[in-house]
Amino acid sequence: MDVEGRISTGINGLDSILEGGLIPGDAYLLRGGAGSGKTTLGLHFLCADLSTDSSRLFISLSEPRPKIVRNAEKRDFPIQKIEFLDLSPSSQFVEKEDYSVFPSAEVEEQPLLEEISKKIKAMKPERIFIDGLTQLRFLSPDDYRFRKNIQSLIKLMADMETTPMLVSEVGSRPDDDLQFISDGIISLKTRGDERKISIAKIRGSDFVRGLHTYILNEKGMKVYPRLNPDFSPDKDMAADRETISSGVPEIDKLLHGGIERGTNTIITGPTGSGKTSLGLTFMKEAAGRGERSVIYLLEESKEILKQRSKSINIPIEEMVKNNNLELFSVNSGEISPELFVHRVKKEVEENDTKLVMLDSITAFNSHFKDENWRKNDLIKVLDSMRKFLFNNNVTILMTNEIPNITGDFQVTDDQISYLADNVIILRYIELSGGMQKAIGVLKKRLSSFETKLREFEITEYGLEVGEPMENLSGILSGNPEIIS
Repeated sequence: MDVEGRISTGINGLDSILEGGLIPGDAYLLRGGAGSGKTTLGLHFLCADLSTDSSRLFISLSEPRPKIVRNAEKRDFPIQKIEFLDLSPSSQFVEKEDYSVFPSAEVEEQPLLEEISKKIKAMKPERIFIDGLTQLRFLSPDDYRFRKNIQSLIKLMADMETTPMLVSEVGSRPDDDLQFISDGIISLKTRGDERKISIAKIRGSDFVRGLHTYILNEKGMKVYPRLNPDFSPDKDMAADRETISSGVPEIDKLLHGGIERGTNTIITGPTGSGKTSLGLTFMKEAAGRGERSVIYLLEESKEILKQRSKSINIPIEEMVKNNNLELFSVNSGEISPELFVHRVKKEVEENDTKLVMLDSITAFNSHFKDENWRKNDLIKVLDSMRKFLFNNNVTILMTNEIPNITGDFQVTDDQISYLADNVIILRYIELSGGMQKAIGVLKKRLSSFETKLREFEITEYGLEVGEPMENLSGILSGNPEIIS
């Protein structure tokens, strides 16, 4: 990311959180525990925007240079363009100064600081990454002396017009003093199996608050900012939106023409009532228009869905072959809720996808809910996805399973109903000793809809919907009666 007046961290997602990157000349504190990726982030920072006349300095007080270089080369960082000052316990400088035990309360930090200052004055680097700063604290006689020395070091780097990033190892000793004297604070932490990055402060600049997901992989660090898109539904929905058909005339009559593009439709009903099949009819129709759709499966496998679809005359395999449909199986053990939303975002942006189906909300909550993700948190993640897709005019279908086969009517969980612009209900009814299905529309934000229920059946030819069931009452209560 290249924003005027800012310098990149080398990680696009982090630059987005920082509203464009770091402010040149300011001192940044990078906080995190062991194995959190501090050195990896530092390598991104040093390797960003490298040119032939760039000067970058890596000062290490903890890990030896050969180990850092070896790990950097595995991730293809251009490490040969970075200058190193190795002040780790095994370095020649430490051995020359007779640091037989490092750190030691009997050894002062002054020779190390003098070596660091000497190198900075000689190089005048654009960027500096100091790893293992906490080691200097152990060598200081007291916290006051340590703080004054670090302040002097930061002033020297400011005079040299360099941008430093200092590392603090969380958990060793408190670093409130370092946080106070730094212009910006970046924190890395783990939450269960997830890694989170946050910004505590940036002097003179705004930033995106909250915890953001990041991963470490063979290429380094990748940051996924929390999705929090601007959303003005009243204004945007007032504009005319194209109505898209289900491909079943009777369902379109129920919906008074279809569902509006960009809206979110929840298809709710008990198990086996046809929720996924109904969603697929919209996708079959979209394929006929040459549009691309995607289904995120959390309950059944791709193969089972293909077999079921084939039996009801929905040519999924042909749709996939023609790039009109993609099927994704979602494994909660391999992806977090926020990474899932970013996967959806990437799919839409890269493939111009027009229709997205989540099958199902119930399984999404069940799969991802744990000690770090409450149900309300998961619904907020889905809401951020909904807002992003709405802003990009992408239509959403979400299936939702209700527990009751018959009996008292239940639409959805009360925590998810606000996600829906439209609600289509599927219902089992017991009539004359037999079991039938009914379909109806309960909510449609942008237009009117038919208020009658219709008989609904899944056949080898597809979905068949009958005339309005005007001779029955009490269907929603679970006690249908024939009206004379």
